[in-house]
Amino acid sequence: MCCKNTMVLKVVALLVLCLLSFPTGHVEGANGGSAINVWPKPRNFSWPSQQAALLSPAFTITTSNAHHRHLFAAVNRYRRLILSEHHRPLVNPTVNFSVNIPPLSSLVVTVADPLAPLHHGVDESYSLIIPTSGPANLNAETVWGAMRGLETFSQLVWGNPSVVAVGVSVWDSPLFGHRGFMLDTSRNYYPVEDILRTIDAMSMNKLNVFHWHITDAHSFPLVVPSEPSLAEKGSYGSDMQYSPVDVRKIVEYGLDHGVRVLPEIDAPGHTGSWALAYPEIVTCANMFWWPAQGDPLAAEPGTGHLNPLNPKTYQVLKNVIRDVTMLFPEPFYHAGADEVIPGCWKTDPTVQSFLSKGGTLSQALEIFINSTLPYILSLNRTVVYWEDVFLSETVKVQSSNLPKEQVILQTWNNGHNNTKRIVSSGYRAIVSSADFYYLDCGHGDFTGNNSNYDNQTSGSTGNGGSWCGPFKTWQTIYNYDITFGLTEEEEKLVLGGEVALWSEQSDQTVLDGRIWPRTSAMAETLWSGNRDSNGVKRSAEATNRLNEWRGRMVSRGIGAEPIQPLWCIRNPGQAEKPDADCCAGANSLKAAASTTEDKRAACNCIKTAAQSIQPNPQAAQALPANCGISFPYTISPNIDCSK
Repeated sequence: MCCKNTMVLKVVALLVLCLLSFPTGHVEGANGGSAINVWPKPRNFSWPSQQAALLSPAFTITTSNAHHRHLFAAVNRYRRLILSEHHRPLVNPTVNFSVNIPPLSSLVVTVADPLAPLHHGVDESYSLIIPTSGPANLNAETVWGAMRGLETFSQLVWGNPSVVAVGVSVWDSPLFGHRGFMLDTSRNYYPVEDILRTIDAMSMNKLNVFHWHITDAHSFPLVVPSEPSLAEKGSYGSDMQYSPVDVRKIVEYGLDHGVRVLPEIDAPGHTGSWALAYPEIVTCANMFWWPAQGDPLAAEPGTGHLNPLNPKTYQVLKNVIRDVTMLFPEPFYHAGADEVIPGCWKTDPTVQSFLSKGGTLSQALEIFINSTLPYILSLNRTVVYWEDVFLSETVKVQSSNLPKEQVILQTWNNGHNNTKRIVSSGYRAIVSSADFYYLDCGHGDFTGNNSNYDNQTSGSTGNGGSWCGPFKTWQTIYNYDITFGLTEEEEKLVLGGEVALWSEQSDQTVLDGRIWPRTSAMAETLWSGNRDSNGVKRSAEATNRLNEWRGRMVSRGIGAEPIQPLWCIRNPGQAEKPDADCCAGANSLKAAASTTEDKRAACNCIKTAAQSIQPNPQAAQALPANCGISFPYTISPNIDCSK
């Protein structure tokens, strides 16, 4: 029987060898020599032999920490995936396959500190060794690092029968501890299963924070046990609510996937939906958002602000805050505080009286913050606010009201400038710049009578017809450096970043395509950066890898949209073009290269252009004509520009 099984394995191995002997392309990997794709790219990846072996049909994953329910769930999930996925790459990887290497039969997972909770700053590092013989070993300080390593291992397996890369050594750890995705479930409702699938995809991309913007002016879908009328009257219907059971399911699912669920209950603005249950605590509720006379009452259709001068406001709000902290174990609590619109508060007689006696709207907001922030802190939470509470030009509070040790500010306006303003003031920052990280931008305006669209000449309303247009491409997201312009000390205050999907024009029917693979671009930059070892942006090299990764996500049930025609993937280099801006810059730098620094700058620019067109010789030959640079100097993408 033993001999018969050995013979079967040899036959299978020969079949695999035949399949792997005719590669149709090469995908560059972590250290420039790998022929397989891991996304996000690991920080340190070595595969010198580029060898592969069969994966045993009886492959197992073992750990001495199987009692940890979240690790146990992850181990079982990845074992099923690894044995059943049989991923077919878009371009066959080039590998060395030997029938003499025994099938890989096991992966041993070792966790040093299994009790470390999934909080911000937890160690997510791991090391992975897949030898040419014997078991593979995954070592991590925490369960959450082990989950990241399991994902990497799963991406090193492909084919049918399954083969696995061997002779591999990986050490990996994220650059940023906060790598998130924000979803607005108030403007449009998303079923629980769609949220769970999103968490699945986040885990695949090594993202670790699901920022859940649960409520807003438009609907209140969360069932709060002590205030049930808020959802009963403020949701879109009983079939569009999130019960405590739903919340527990989502939170537990997140923990099983290494994803924190961070709740946001936005206040005092964006609270019109509260008025359906408590009209007495909401100002300007159900009014037209942009009256013919006077100031706007909201940033967009859907009015209502909590009244900061009504004591009942705080009775209801504190009940909500208490219940939310009981439903969500996450140590961060997002309290919103964005877009306080002066016109809305000014419609209220109580506020009018307050202003007539010399009070200001900023003082009204200060009353609100001073009445709620200490209570949230008493529940052992760190509070996250949108940047407006501190940076707004119209209504804001002073830093003395926002203790730096207990408050984090999330930036969304003015790109790098507002990040700089936050961290230079000593606050920790989460970066969600609308100029780079807003996934809803560029799909047009959602108001129903916008005359800007009645245009018979250009057919354009500019920048995609939305306030934050144009559409944020994956390249835009990938090339964004969230710590640009900061000092070394200021960089330490940037916790990480989040892409955001506001749902004016999104629901479950378009969810996957709106998020993926653009969010994958952010995931890699926050995990291992967007530059190679020489400091050169690697978005050109990332294109092939993202194509492959998008294909793998689709095969895993994630409806990620394509970034190129399949023809481009099958014809590497043919869809590239020399960078005109880079060429122009290189020309001027070359002409004025009187200093060593100028020469190095020109060299780096030329090198980037050369890298972007590999491995297409025809495009490489075309580069000098466009750049006006001699051919031998241009075509060397590995030139050392430090000399």
